[in-house]
Amino acid sequence: MASPLPSGVLAEIGFIGRGGGAVKTLDGFKQGHHTVPDAANAVTNAFLGKICESELSGQAEALFQQVRAGLSYKRKQVSLSVVSPVALLAAKDFAVEIFYALEERDPARFTITTTLRELRSPELVRTTEFEEIFAGKFTEILFGLKKGVSVEAVIDAIEGLDGEGGLGVRYPSDCRECTIAVADVEAEVRCTGATLEIVFPRAGGPAELVDAFEEVRAAFQISKALRGLIG
Repeated sequence: MASPLPSGVLAEIGFIGRGGGAVKTLDGFKQGHHTVPDAANAVTNAFLGKICESELSGQAEALFQQVRAGLSYKRKQVSLSVVSPVALLAAKDFAVEIFYALEERDPARFTITTTLRELRSPELVRTTEFEEIFAGKFTEILFGLKKGVSVEAVIDAIEGLDGEGGLGVRYPSDCRECTIAVADVEAEVRCTGATLEIVFPRAGGPAELVDAFEEVRAAFQISKALRGLIG
Protein backbone atom coordinates (compact mmCIF):
# COMPACT_ATOMS: atom_id res chain seq x y z
CA MET A 1 0.00 0.00 0.00
CA ALA A 2 1.38 3.38 -1.00
CA SER A 3 0.61 4.87 2.40
CA PRO A 4 -1.51 3.91 5.40
CA LEU A 5 -5.24 4.51 5.10
CA PRO A 6 -5.95 7.72 7.03
CA SER A 7 -7.53 6.34 10.19
CA GLY A 8 -7.49 9.79 11.75
CA VAL A 9 -10.38 10.95 9.56
CA LEU A 10 -12.04 7.65 8.63
CA ALA A 11 -14.45 5.89 10.98
CA GLU A 12 -15.01 2.84 8.79
CA ILE A 13 -14.10 1.38 5.42
CA GLY A 14 -16.27 -0.93 3.34
CA PHE A 15 -15.87 -2.58 -0.06
CA ILE A 16 -19.17 -3.01 -1.90
CA GLY A 17 -20.14 -5.23 -4.82
CA ARG A 18 -23.52 -5.36 -6.56
CA GLY A 19 -25.34 -7.92 -8.66
CA GLY A 20 -28.86 -9.20 -9.20
CA GLY A 21 -31.34 -10.68 -11.64
CA ALA A 22 -34.99 -11.43 -12.33
CA VAL A 23 -37.08 -12.71 -9.41
CA LYS A 24 -38.63 -15.45 -11.53
CA THR A 25 -35.19 -17.01 -12.16
CA LEU A 26 -34.66 -17.85 -8.47
CA ASP A 27 -34.84 -21.54 -7.54
CA GLY A 28 -37.61 -20.96 -5.04
CA PHE A 29 -39.91 -19.17 -7.50
CA LYS A 30 -42.58 -21.56 -8.77
CA GLN A 31 -44.11 -20.67 -12.12
CA GLY A 32 -47.90 -20.82 -11.99
CA HIS A 33 -47.87 -20.71 -8.20
CA HIS A 34 -45.97 -17.54 -7.33
CA THR A 35 -46.58 -14.01 -8.61
CA VAL A 36 -43.76 -11.64 -9.50
CA PRO A 37 -43.83 -8.71 -7.00
CA ASP A 38 -45.11 -5.37 -8.28
CA ALA A 39 -43.84 -3.37 -5.28
CA ALA A 40 -40.88 -3.46 -2.91
CA ASN A 41 -42.06 -3.51 0.71
CA ALA A 42 -41.71 -5.56 3.88
CA VAL A 43 -44.11 -8.27 2.69
CA THR A 44 -42.60 -8.74 -0.78
CA ASN A 45 -39.03 -8.66 0.57
CA ALA A 46 -40.02 -11.37 3.07
CA PHE A 47 -41.27 -13.39 0.09
CA LEU A 48 -37.93 -12.80 -1.63
CA GLY A 49 -36.17 -14.06 1.48
CA LYS A 50 -37.98 -17.38 1.15
CA ILE A 51 -37.41 -17.96 -2.54
CA CYS A 52 -33.75 -16.83 -2.63
CA GLU A 53 -32.62 -19.07 0.24
CA SER A 54 -31.08 -21.70 -2.03
CA GLU A 55 -28.95 -19.20 -3.99
CA LEU A 56 -27.97 -17.24 -0.89
CA SER A 57 -26.98 -20.35 1.08
CA GLY A 58 -24.94 -21.71 -1.82
CA GLN A 59 -23.18 -18.41 -2.44
CA ALA A 60 -22.41 -17.93 1.26
CA GLU A 61 -21.17 -21.50 1.75
CA ALA A 62 -18.87 -21.21 -1.28
CA LEU A 63 -17.40 -18.00 0.13
CA PHE A 64 -16.96 -19.61 3.56
CA GLN A 65 -15.00 -22.47 2.05
CA GLN A 66 -12.85 -20.11 -0.04
CA VAL A 67 -12.03 -17.96 3.00
CA ARG A 68 -11.42 -20.91 5.32
CA ALA A 69 -9.09 -22.72 2.93
CA GLY A 70 -7.51 -19.71 1.23
CA LEU A 71 -6.58 -17.93 4.46
CA SER A 72 -5.95 -21.09 6.50
CA TYR A 73 -8.49 -20.16 9.17
CA LYS A 74 -9.37 -22.63 11.90
CA ARG A 75 -12.95 -23.32 13.00
CA LYS A 76 -12.89 -20.71 15.77
CA GLN A 77 -11.56 -18.04 13.38
CA VAL A 78 -14.42 -17.99 10.87
CA SER A 79 -18.17 -18.59 11.05
CA LEU A 80 -21.19 -18.28 8.79
CA SER A 81 -24.75 -17.31 9.65
CA VAL A 82 -27.53 -17.43 7.03
CA VAL A 83 -30.94 -15.96 7.84
CA SER A 84 -32.37 -15.31 4.40
CA PRO A 85 -32.25 -12.74 2.81
CA VAL A 86 -28.97 -12.02 4.68
CA ALA A 87 -25.81 -14.04 5.16
CA LEU A 88 -22.97 -12.93 7.43
CA LEU A 89 -19.48 -14.37 7.34
CA ALA A 90 -17.49 -13.34 10.41
CA ALA A 91 -13.73 -13.93 10.21
CA LYS A 92 -10.99 -12.90 12.61
CA ASP A 93 -9.71 -10.21 10.22
CA PHE A 94 -12.91 -8.99 8.51
CA ALA A 95 -16.62 -9.59 7.93
CA VAL A 96 -18.65 -10.06 4.75
CA GLU A 97 -22.40 -9.50 4.41
CA ILE A 98 -24.46 -10.77 1.45
CA PHE A 99 -27.91 -9.18 1.22
CA TYR A 100 -30.77 -9.85 -1.21
CA ALA A 101 -33.47 -7.19 -1.73
CA LEU A 102 -36.04 -6.23 -4.34
CA GLU A 103 -35.19 -3.33 -6.61
CA GLU A 104 -37.21 -0.28 -5.61
CA ARG A 105 -37.75 0.91 -9.19
CA ASP A 106 -38.28 -2.55 -10.69
CA PRO A 107 -39.53 -5.03 -8.05
CA ALA A 108 -39.62 -7.80 -10.64
CA ARG A 109 -35.84 -7.84 -10.16
CA PHE A 110 -33.65 -8.36 -7.09
CA THR A 111 -30.29 -6.95 -6.07
CA ILE A 112 -27.43 -8.72 -4.32
CA THR A 113 -25.20 -6.44 -2.27
CA THR A 114 -21.93 -7.90 -0.97
CA THR A 115 -20.13 -5.77 1.63
CA LEU A 116 -16.65 -6.44 3.02
CA ARG A 117 -16.18 -4.46 6.23
CA GLU A 118 -14.46 -4.44 9.64
CA LEU A 119 -11.09 -4.95 7.97
CA ARG A 120 -8.70 -5.19 10.90
CA SER A 121 -5.52 -5.53 8.83
CA PRO A 122 -5.33 -3.23 5.76
CA GLU A 123 -2.20 -5.08 4.63
CA LEU A 124 -4.34 -8.19 4.13
CA VAL A 125 -5.82 -6.80 0.89
CA ARG A 126 -2.33 -6.93 -0.67
CA THR A 127 -1.89 -10.66 -0.15
CA THR A 128 -2.22 -13.10 -3.05
CA GLU A 129 -4.61 -15.29 -1.06
CA PHE A 130 -7.01 -12.44 -0.30
CA GLU A 131 -6.93 -11.19 -3.89
CA GLU A 132 -7.75 -14.65 -5.24
CA ILE A 133 -10.84 -14.86 -3.03
CA PHE A 134 -12.22 -11.39 -3.76
CA ALA A 135 -10.93 -10.63 -7.28
CA GLY A 136 -13.59 -8.90 -9.39
CA LYS A 137 -16.16 -8.71 -6.59
CA PHE A 138 -16.33 -4.98 -5.73
CA THR A 139 -17.21 -1.74 -7.51
CA GLU A 140 -17.24 0.73 -4.61
CA ILE A 141 -15.26 1.74 -1.55
CA LEU A 142 -17.27 3.47 1.16
CA PHE A 143 -15.50 5.59 3.78
CA GLY A 144 -17.37 6.73 6.87
CA LEU A 145 -16.00 10.10 7.99
CA LYS A 146 -15.42 10.54 11.73
CA LYS A 147 -16.33 14.23 11.85
CA GLY A 148 -18.30 14.63 8.63
CA VAL A 149 -17.80 17.48 6.19
CA SER A 150 -19.83 20.27 4.63
CA VAL A 151 -20.76 19.29 1.08
CA GLU A 152 -21.00 22.97 0.19
CA ALA A 153 -17.44 23.53 1.43
CA VAL A 154 -16.18 20.65 -0.72
CA ILE A 155 -17.96 22.08 -3.76
CA ASP A 156 -16.58 25.57 -3.10
CA ALA A 157 -13.04 24.21 -2.68
CA ILE A 158 -13.14 22.42 -6.03
CA GLU A 159 -14.81 25.28 -7.89
CA GLY A 160 -12.22 27.62 -6.39
CA LEU A 161 -9.50 25.64 -8.16
CA ASP A 162 -10.99 26.54 -11.57
CA GLY A 163 -9.95 23.18 -13.01
CA GLU A 164 -6.46 23.16 -11.53
CA GLY A 165 -5.35 19.67 -10.60
CA GLY A 166 -7.86 18.08 -12.95
CA LEU A 167 -10.72 18.12 -10.44
CA GLY A 168 -14.34 18.73 -11.43
CA VAL A 169 -17.60 18.59 -9.51
CA ARG A 170 -21.31 18.30 -10.15
CA TYR A 171 -24.17 18.50 -7.68
CA PRO A 172 -27.96 18.96 -7.34
CA SER A 173 -29.44 22.33 -6.43
CA ASP A 174 -29.91 21.39 -2.76
CA CYS A 175 -26.23 20.34 -2.45
CA ARG A 176 -27.18 17.24 -0.47
CA GLU A 177 -24.25 15.48 -2.12
CA CYS A 178 -21.70 16.04 -4.84
CA THR A 179 -19.84 13.91 -7.35
CA ILE A 180 -16.16 14.63 -7.91
CA ALA A 181 -14.29 13.64 -11.07
CA VAL A 182 -10.50 13.31 -11.00
CA ALA A 183 -8.54 13.56 -14.26
CA ASP A 184 -7.03 10.25 -15.41
CA VAL A 185 -8.93 8.31 -12.73
CA GLU A 186 -11.85 6.20 -13.97
CA ALA A 187 -13.61 6.24 -10.62
CA GLU A 188 -15.97 8.96 -9.43
CA VAL A 189 -16.06 10.21 -5.85
CA ARG A 190 -19.44 10.82 -4.22
CA CYS A 191 -19.46 12.94 -1.05
CA THR A 192 -22.58 12.95 1.14
CA GLY A 193 -21.09 14.80 4.11
CA ALA A 194 -21.12 11.70 6.32
CA THR A 195 -19.49 9.38 3.79
CA LEU A 196 -17.13 9.41 0.87
CA GLU A 197 -17.91 6.78 -1.76
CA ILE A 198 -15.55 5.95 -4.63
CA VAL A 199 -17.49 4.29 -7.45
CA PHE A 200 -15.72 2.37 -10.22
CA PRO A 201 -16.99 1.60 -13.74
CA ARG A 202 -16.03 -2.06 -13.46
CA ALA A 203 -15.57 -4.58 -10.68
CA GLY A 204 -12.15 -5.26 -9.18
CA GLY A 205 -10.47 -6.69 -6.11
CA PRO A 206 -9.84 -4.75 -2.89
CA ALA A 207 -6.18 -4.02 -3.73
CA GLU A 208 -7.12 -2.55 -7.12
CA LEU A 209 -9.74 -0.31 -5.54
CA VAL A 210 -7.31 0.87 -2.86
CA ASP A 211 -4.79 1.77 -5.59
CA ALA A 212 -7.40 3.99 -7.25
CA PHE A 213 -8.23 5.52 -3.86
CA GLU A 214 -4.57 6.49 -3.50
CA GLU A 215 -4.75 8.29 -6.87
CA VAL A 216 -7.79 10.23 -5.68
CA ARG A 217 -6.07 10.98 -2.39
CA ALA A 218 -3.00 12.32 -4.22
CA ALA A 219 -5.18 14.59 -6.37
CA PHE A 220 -6.85 16.00 -3.24
CA GLN A 221 -3.50 17.19 -1.91
CA ILE A 222 -3.76 20.27 -4.13
CA SER A 223 -6.28 21.87 -1.75
CA LYS A 224 -6.02 22.21 2.03
CA ALA A 225 -9.78 21.73 2.38
CA LEU A 226 -9.76 18.56 0.28
CA ARG A 227 -6.57 17.30 1.89
CA GLY A 228 -8.30 17.31 5.23
CA LEU A 229 -11.17 15.30 3.79
CA ILE A 230 -9.23 12.05 3.32
CA GLY A 231 -5.85 12.78 4.89
